[in-house]
Amino acid sequence: RLGHAGGAPVIVVRRGDEVFAVGATCTHYGGPLAEGLVVGETIRCPWHHACFSLRTGAVLEWPAPNPLPCWEVEVRDGVVRVGRKRERDPLEPERRPGAPAVVGARAGGEPATVVIVGAGAAGNAAAEGLRREGYGGRVLLVDPDADAPYDRPNLSKDYLAGNAPEEWIPLRPEGFHAEHGIERMVAAVSGIDAARRRVMLSDGRELEYGALLLATGAAPIRLPLPGAELPHVYVLRSLADSRAIIRAAERGGRAVVLGASFIGLEVAASLRARGLEVTVVAPEAVPLARVMGEALGRFVRGLHEEHGVAFRLGRKPTEVRADAVVLDDGSAVPADLVVMGVGVRPVVELAEAAGLEVDRGVVVDERLRTSVPGIWAAGDIARYPDPISGERVRIEHWVVAERQGAYAARSILGTAEPFRAVPFFWSQHYDVPIAYVGHAESWDELVVDGDPAARDVAVAFRKGGRTLALATIYRDRASLEEEAALEEELRHV
Repeated sequence: RLGHAGGAPVIVVRRGDEVFAVGATCTHYGGPLAEGLVVGETIRCPWHHACFSLRTGAVLEWPAPNPLPCWEVEVRDGVVRVGRKRERDPLEPERRPGAPAVVGARAGGEPATVVIVGAGAAGNAAAEGLRREGYGGRVLLVDPDADAPYDRPNLSKDYLAGNAPEEWIPLRPEGFHAEHGIERMVAAVSGIDAARRRVMLSDGRELEYGALLLATGAAPIRLPLPGAELPHVYVLRSLADSRAIIRAAERGGRAVVLGASFIGLEVAASLRARGLEVTVVAPEAVPLARVMGEALGRFVRGLHEEHGVAFRLGRKPTEVRADAVVLDDGSAVPADLVVMGVGVRPVVELAEAAGLEVDRGVVVDERLRTSVPGIWAAGDIARYPDPISGERVRIEHWVVAERQGAYAARSILGTAEPFRAVPFFWSQHYDVPIAYVGHAESWDELVVDGDPAARDVAVAFRKGGRTLALATIYRDRASLEEEAALEEELRHV
């Protein structure tokens, strides 16, 4: 039941003989939990699949940064009374339901210092996860980006479109990490000495570690074209990149986006929102078809065309000039601003130099441990075993990176449970959100239920008679139910 207590929105849930009362809005983007899904003693947000404990309000799965407030509940004579409210500190230690205790492992030697290289989604979640697990040692979060950690998905969406102020972008307010004993170091790492358990910084300093997490993420690919280094050519990965594109867009004119990836198309939508003429150039015939199938790909193209985006599909750029992009058919597309959205590559140079096993990413086991003792990897660089297919996969999703980072914290502290989170991502195109749960690198059957043009569809990606993934538009409940079904399947693998 959805209601209010003391002026605050509250959702009351009965499970058997117990009744719980927690905050009714997700702490990520304010999603309405009353429209979400209750699974056991958890409640899931319909928008981006954050998961909370009904009993304590604790965050069980990212992307929610903060726990839900809870209220005491009394049931007497058939009447439910919601009483005193309890607020939790965001990093208050919490024992996860059903998780193996790590006390024995800590007694046998908790690392004195955990060094985390990379302050993106995985690195930040790991640092916070260590504190949530009750780790009392030193936590160092090292990254050369002075702005990190920040809400990277927003950089190509509302922030770039001008609909979100910059105050929304930092993941935490100033001073938050220091308050919770997380040392943020703005520095570049030049090397790792695994034998001595040292991390070398580019300024000559060395950091000793008991455990090391590599969360170096990915870097945007810049096409090796003549003119690619011209000042009006941009890539988008960092907050600085997004700011630079905004400054260029404020001058108006014509933009060319190279690549019909999710990032490329989100950039196209954002630049259209700022009033620029936008052309998308890509080699494929249908945008996103390789990932989402042709039905959704054609819908996405039509949606962008409705908003004035032009497409040059089946074409590749051969040169960037001061005022145009030349294509492989000899034509030139006028351009005052060029954004390359052609993908990213995992940043694995540190891992390679340190002697870690690398195969199109840093190879890790089911507990995110690398081939070198004392070193873990998480996020965009981690190639880990998929428990369903048995193959190693590397998934470049923000939520996956956050969940891997939080899991890596538990793994460092000795948890015995393997990493088995169900992948999830979302993409925003104008007023249309696309949610995708699961992972399907290939499929032999696509089952389309509904009509994308009506903004009401679910597309199931099936292989060998099994559903591997589900993409939905405005079917949040179906997306959550599929996630719960995939979780249940993983429990029996």
